[in-house]
Amino acid sequence: MTRRDLGELFLLASLWGGSFLFMRLGAADFGPAALVFVRVAGAALMLVPLVLLRGEGAALARHWRPIAVVGLLNSALPFACYMVAALVLSAGLSSIFNATTPLWAALIAWAWLGDRPTRPRLLGLAIGFAGVLAVGLHNASFKPGEHGVSPAAGIVLCLVATLCYGLAASYTKKRLAGVPPMAVAGGSQLAAAVFTLGPALWWWPAQTPGAAAWGGAAVLAFACTGFAYWLFFRLIAHAGPANAVSVTFLVPAFAVLWGWLFLGERLSVATVAGCAVVLLGTALATGVLPRRRA
Repeated sequence: MTRRDLGELFLLASLWGGSFLFMRLGAADFGPAALVFVRVAGAALMLVPLVLLRGEGAALARHWRPIAVVGLLNSALPFACYMVAALVLSAGLSSIFNATTPLWAALIAWAWLGDRPTRPRLLGLAIGFAGVLAVGLHNASFKPGEHGVSPAAGIVLCLVATLCYGLAASYTKKRLAGVPPMAVAGGSQLAAAVFTLGPALWWWPAQTPGAAAWGGAAVLAFACTGFAYWLFFRLIAHAGPANAVSVTFLVPAFAVLWGWLFLGERLSVATVAGCAVVLLGTALATGVLPRRRA
């Protein structure tokens, strides 16, 4: 990668790491349903005009059904899971579970698309999920917090979210190969906004969130989602998918950093060790370590 690509990679990691911070800050004020809608609707307002300016509106209209499925699997459902988890889990801990997304993607691609992993990647899957089990057992508690959600439920929801991401990856490869990525990004956010509008209206907070909460939600929508999607696809185009996906390894570091700076969050030594195991397994499962050694 060029220096510019590397700078954009770190910027993207800081934005996606920051999304866990803003979910943590806004989930209580808005409620999970309302905040998910604000996030995806804001991202759609930013991305859909960009799709039209690029002349990709026809592709969006032609493939709207599978794009809508991607919107459900890649945004609406996982964002809702993370919003509920944010009520009880720290930003850093949620991001550690988010790092398992490539593990699920590899496992689902194997089962659904017949994309059999090599032995090193199978070893990576085993190591990665062992790390998840270790982190989960260390932090799991079945005692509900003030919002009625237990840490154990939050962990399960994070893993459900990453499972949705893995399903979305294989579905996109199977049904949307050749479709302009920006059309998929913008259309999926628009579809997610449609899916989440009803729940948002039903569970809209009785007390209107303050200016600070709205400001955080705006950053989450426009910077951490809309702009971050644009940046991610720009990286894919300039540096290739393999380099772009390496952002997965940087997101937890930034999420932990932002949580420590702004929320005073701390991670135990055991959780950090488990995170290292998860990232090692992910690196093996995605082929990053062998590729870099070569």
